[in-house]
Amino acid sequence: MNTGSTDPELERILDDIGPRLRRLRQDRGLTLEALAATTGISVSTLSRVESGRRRPTLDLLIPLARAHRVALDQLVAAPASGDPRVHLQPLRKERGSILVPLTQYPGRVQVFKQVLAPRRPEPVTHEGYEWLYVLAGRLRLILGEKGFTLGPGEVAEFDTTEPHWFGPADTSAVEILHLFGPRGDQAVVRAGPSVDAAPSADATPTTPPHPQPATS
Repeated sequence: MNTGSTDPELERILDDIGPRLRRLRQDRGLTLEALAATTGISVSTLSRVESGRRRPTLDLLIPLARAHRVALDQLVAAPASGDPRVHLQPLRKERGSILVPLTQYPGRVQVFKQVLAPRRPEPVTHEGYEWLYVLAGRLRLILGEKGFTLGPGEVAEFDTTEPHWFGPADTSAVEILHLFGPRGDQAVVRAGPSVDAAPSADATPTTPPHPQPATS
């Protein structure tokens, strides 16, 4: 892509953005059509940016960074060569929850450390597979109409096409490691029966459910 700049370094940075965007999209298993629906950017524009036939301006990069769940500077410049360290950037969410991405680029698996504050249960469904490990506190996990309570060192894994929700089991925050697949961030609020029908927070299953929380 020729921008008319006489700065070779700037030209190199701009030329690298398109291929980087294509890799991010393909790693997440997204089509151009799906990304266009998420960002509001037309398929033709996305294609031209990825191929280097259109200059990636801020009004294009900002929604793309949000869609790919990466910082804007990660789209503009790759991490320093040979440096494997991930520079953590905690994100404060609603009601005091904190999300810390532990992987620099979304791929087949994304890893997060989360501190979840008490919140209202709202089961969701989406494509993918999730794995949760409790670091501190007590985690409440709702799968369909079943409920489970996990303590530190316990693990749960499940198919996310089943309605699910997880958060603190009581009034204190819970700290977890959270892994999920490339499309695990496309959650939608489930419309259906109230979760009041789920077992109470102190309920203990008498038979092993699927998935089965296990002690690590």
